Amino acid sequence: MPYLPLRALAPAPAARIADAWLERIADRLANPSGDVATDRALLCRDTLAELLHPEYAANFETALNDESLPLGTRLSLSTLDPRNVTLEPEYYGECDDARFQPVKPLLWLWYSFDRTPLAGQNVDLGVRLRRLLAERIFKRVGRNFKAFQHVEFSFGHNMEVGDDVVIHRHVLLDDRGGIRMGNGVSVSDYANIYSHTHSIVEQRDVTNALTVLEDGVRVTYHATVLAGVHVGEQGMVGAVAVATKDVRPYHVYVGIPAKSVRVKPNAPSPHTVLNTSGRGTTG
Repeated sequence: MPYLPLRALAPAPAARIADAWLERIADRLANPSGDVATDRALLCRDTLAELLHPEYAANFETALNDESLPLGTRLSLSTLDPRNVTLEPEYYGECDDARFQPVKPLLWLWYSFDRTPLAGQNVDLGVRLRRLLAERIFKRVGRNFKAFQHVEFSFGHNMEVGDDVVIHRHVLLDDRGGIRMGNGVSVSDYANIYSHTHSIVEQRDVTNALTVLEDGVRVTYHATVLAGVHVGEQGMVGAVAVATKDVRPYHVYVGIPAKSVRVKPNAPSPHTVLNTSGRGTTG
C-alpha cells in the first residue's frame, strides 16, 4: 500500500491579506481593552460585520437602530454580536458563566465564520483561524492543532488537546463533562465524542463523565464515543461504530455496540495488549 504524506503547497497569491487579517485578530485577543468577554464580543461583531455586512461595518450601531432598514437586515446585523444570541450550553444547569461567557464570543466567531462563503473549503485560512481561537477557548491545546469546517463543542473550555491533533469536518465534541485527547489523535468526519449522559428514566438527570482518547487514537467516519469511555493508546473506533465501553490499546473496535475485532500489527505484544484492558473492560 503506498505511503501518501500530505503535500506542502506554495502560499496563495493574496496570502499577505489573510496574514494581516489573522494578525489583527491575534493582536486584539492578546491586548483586550477592559472586560475580556465584552472586548471579545466586540471583536466577534466587528470581524463578522466586515465579512457579512461590510456596508454597515463602519457604522454598526447606527445601522442597527436605523428604522428605515428592513427588520430582517437589522436582525441579521444584531446576531453578529454574540451578546444577542444564546448558545445551547447556556441553558445547561451546570453552566458557569464566569468560565463560559469569555469563550462564547470566540465560539460564535468560529461557528459563524464556518458558515460564510469565505470559509467554504478554504483549508489554510480556516485551520489557522480555528487554531488561533482554540488557544483561547480550550483548557489546553498543543502544537499543530488542526480543525476543519463545522466542528462544534458544548462549552469548549473543558477541552484538553495534545500535539498534532486533527479534527475533521462536522464533528461534535461534547465537552460538557470534559474531553481529553492525547498526541496524534485523529477524529474523522461526522464523528461524535460525548462526555455527558441522561438517565433513561428522567431526562433531567444528567451525569457528566470525562472521556479520554489516548495518544494515537483514531475515531473514524460517523463513529460515536459515549461519555466516560477511555480509548487506549493507538486504539481505533471503526466507521459507524458506537463505543459504549473502554477500547483496549492497539485494538480495532467495530459495530454497535463496538467490540474488538483485531489487534493492530504495530502493537508491542498481542499478549501484553490483550491484558491491558484499562478498567476491567471486556469486549
